[in-house]
Amino acid sequence: MKKANLPFLVSLMLAVVAGGGIGFGALYYTIVASDPTLSFATARVVGGLVFSLGLTLVLIGGAELFTGNNLIVMGWASGKVSTRTMLRNWAIVYLGNFVGALGLIVLVYYSHHLDMNDGRVGLSVLNTAAGKIRPDWVTLFFKGILCNVLVCAAVWLASAGRSVTDKMVAVVLPISAFIAAGFEHCVANMYFLPLAWLLIQTGHAPANFDASLITIPGIIHNLIPVTLGNIVGGAGFVGAVYWTIYRAAFGESR
Repeated sequence: MKKANLPFLVSLMLAVVAGGGIGFGALYYTIVASDPTLSFATARVVGGLVFSLGLTLVLIGGAELFTGNNLIVMGWASGKVSTRTMLRNWAIVYLGNFVGALGLIVLVYYSHHLDMNDGRVGLSVLNTAAGKIRPDWVTLFFKGILCNVLVCAAVWLASAGRSVTDKMVAVVLPISAFIAAGFEHCVANMYFLPLAWLLIQTGHAPANFDASLITIPGIIHNLIPVTLGNIVGGAGFVGAVYWTIYRAAFGESR
């Protein structure tokens, strides 16, 4: 209820912070993924562990993340948040997350961070983006569902924590699992995909890299089904399920 009723500017600014925070997690992941000496499982698991930085910054620092805010559906189901208020929050936060991710992209690009490891960090971004655009809509939709089941489970578990350490521990396993499994998070993709597009537009892609997928339509091809899948996973498979369970167990007053 508090999240749903935050003033516009506060929601937007906190969403910008969250977009940047998740972007930092994606940046951290890319460093691990750029090491060709790591085995498949090692790169995925370690990459997932470091990506947990993103949700840690959001939850402990305090920010507004679209995928986590899908849990507002619980307040909506109880009649304490209107449909208009919930959708307004989701729209503002989604926009703010995108702005935050794009802002981080500009900083990262001009820092020449992507030149690290003889340019393999930048190549890792390109390969990651191509891998996210290549699947069909149905695959991306279900990857989005599975991703936000784990993200919202992490938010749910972290809410039980009473210390910073508790919350960090609660976040790590669900978040690292979704990354290791290759599921799709719309806000993380707001960092990966436009950054890869920028690299191609500025001539930083290797000559032998197939850049045909990484276009504005390609980015949209990913974000629409992933966003819808994230909503179903977070609002439906976590928020609605827990709301139904606790309503049945404790009654409407709880």
